[in-house]
Amino acid sequence: MSVHEVRAFNRFYTNVIGALDYGKHLYTPYTLTESRVLYELAHSPRTDAADLRTELSLDAGYLSRLLGKFERDELVERAPSEADPRRQRITLTPRGREAAAVLDERSRRAVGALLEGVPERERERLAEAMRTVREVLAGPRTDRVAEPVLRDPGPGELGWIVQRHGALYAAEYGWTTEFEGLVARIVADFAQDHDPQRERVWIAESDGRPVGSVMCVRDDAPAAARLRLLLVEPEARGHGLGDRLVRTAVDFARAAGYREMVLWTNDVLDGARRIYQRTGFTLVAEKPHHSYGADLVGQDWRLPLQEAPLQEGQSS
Repeated sequence: MSVHEVRAFNRFYTNVIGALDYGKHLYTPYTLTESRVLYELAHSPRTDAADLRTELSLDAGYLSRLLGKFERDELVERAPSEADPRRQRITLTPRGREAAAVLDERSRRAVGALLEGVPERERERLAEAMRTVREVLAGPRTDRVAEPVLRDPGPGELGWIVQRHGALYAAEYGWTTEFEGLVARIVADFAQDHDPQRERVWIAESDGRPVGSVMCVRDDAPAAARLRLLLVEPEARGHGLGDRLVRTAVDFARAAGYREMVLWTNDVLDGARRIYQRTGFTLVAEKPHHSYGADLVGQDWRLPLQEAPLQEGQSS
């Protein structure tokens, strides 16, 4: 394979995705690099400046100037890292998260428009070729598992949540379609009516495909959020993804102003219960029931999110 062929492919692909004029391509004021930094800040668990620099292979000075621009535009906030004060933690403001969401949606539409011109029979061939390019250029596989990205669901992925819950719980616990129907109603209610500022769904993506999900929605109880539909695909288990999904939902609920987070699960779901315990949830009630073709014990768990206000006469 010649250098000329690689360079020819690079020229072709950068032209296809509009890399040389990315802002005009997606009708945004951001360059390709700026858009990628916003994407990483919105989806990556590692948001220290040093991590961003390493992940994106950016010059330290260039990244600092770029973040300074974002700060002036009120897209990001910079502060010392809680884990290491010598490092700088970067977080998106609500305005920055909105900008990242707009970029993500426009990028999805652009890729969707590109794929519309590809015959259905050729799409899997195209996807396999892209996977091959990534795998070959990334070098030999190691035992290190790439950390999944947590993001909003794309078109069709709310349906994926329903399908995977139905399939996995049938395979692992023998549950009937009654359970899949329950998940479908939960997802449909969210899709039809939810407050984006106080309710959200996350998809965990690894190697270009979904491998997990979790949901935070309003509960019937005042000032309470409810954790729902935690799922991790079998091949993605054992690497802390379930803990990440739950912590992400908890952090969102806390930032949204909820005073507590609650959830309902069943005693047979040992892995999920251990995640809830590690996150700080406390079991508050249990009740036997027969559902989904099985005898189960339903469990209610609770996690305080905000400190209760001091009563008169109390001291801190």
